[in-house]
Amino acid sequence: QVQLVESGGGLVQAGGSLRISCAASRRTLNAAAWFRLAPGKEREFVASIRLSGGETLYADSVKGRFTISRDNAKNTVYLQMNSLKPEDTAVYYCAAGALLFTIQRASAYNYWGQGTQVTVSS
Repeated sequence: QVQLVESGGGLVQAGGSLRISCAASRRTLNAAAWFRLAPGKEREFVASIRLSGGETLYADSVKGRFTISRDNAKNTVYLQMNSLKPEDTAVYYCAAGALLFTIQRASAYNYWGQGTQVTVSS
């Protein structure tokens, strides 16, 4: 079993930056990702990473602004969020355990964090 613990969420002004982290209790295999859930919307894929090679995939809505990375020695995945917009406001969830980092369906991931709130003010 794997536990994912997130940190780093908070309130930031539009145009600002925030980095959120997800620490795993043990090493996971293959792929990790970030999803987000905004009020009135479905859970949305944000970014994913292949844990071995570091290849990444981003949703069009965040490409060029967000960067996903990992520190395998710390069993930790990060999401650096720059040029934040009010529409980025959501609960952000870390996920791990998908076989392929290119899969964007939430159901592909076996392990989930508790979520961390990111609020972007205008």
